[in-house]
Amino acid sequence: MQTRTDHIAAHDGTFDVHVWLPDSGSGPGILLVQEIYGVGPYIEKVAVDLASRGYVVAAPDLFWRLQPHWLGEHTPEGTQAAIELSQGFDLAHGVSDCALTVAHLSAMPEVSGSGGGRVGALGFCLGGSVDYMLATQVELGAVLSFYGSAVPDATGLMERIQSPLLLVFGGSDPYIPRERVAAVEKAAEGRPNVVVHVEEEAGHAFHNSVSPMFHQPEPAARAWEVAIAFLDEHLPVR
Repeated sequence: MQTRTDHIAAHDGTFDVHVWLPDSGSGPGILLVQEIYGVGPYIEKVAVDLASRGYVVAAPDLFWRLQPHWLGEHTPEGTQAAIELSQGFDLAHGVSDCALTVAHLSAMPEVSGSGGGRVGALGFCLGGSVDYMLATQVELGAVLSFYGSAVPDATGLMERIQSPLLLVFGGSDPYIPRERVAAVEKAAEGRPNVVVHVEEEAGHAFHNSVSPMFHQPEPAARAWEVAIAFLDEHLPVR
């Protein structure tokens, strides 16, 4: 597996995009959108998993305007520092950066069958909100949003999303109360492109396997199985 760092020009500067290539050298593209901890060990672990399955993965450094190459520690203190930093994050800028990264992925020779239909997006926490908003603007082969806190208050935008969309939540998430998840489930009713998967006993960030504070192995394994099946259906590796 090869890795590299690409650079993308935005209107107000240049940001890094971390890229993982499958051993085959090519495959569908996946935009991987970070949590508030940055493009650190957890995001890298997810990227390696996806690349080992045959995907070309690109994770932009979304906090580059605030603190380039930010890496938050998975401790109470590190989490608080990450929360404080993320309060300065401009969601619209983040969505724009991700749209640029999708265009970059689509143009990469390593992305087989280049084009929007061969690029998907996966985001966790903050990233789950960002890629949901991105999907209202850009059509993608698949969009997977894990516990995006902005989603319940933006269900009215769901009608703008034409891409296959998987929304994953924890039913016991203190940051996204169950009644807010129920509002998402209600909004998704009758939309054949939208799947909502809830791990009822799981809290926030339960898939984060490098965070003892949040990780719940059994719900994480089930949700990841659902996510991979969703990718296999809508963004298959050929």
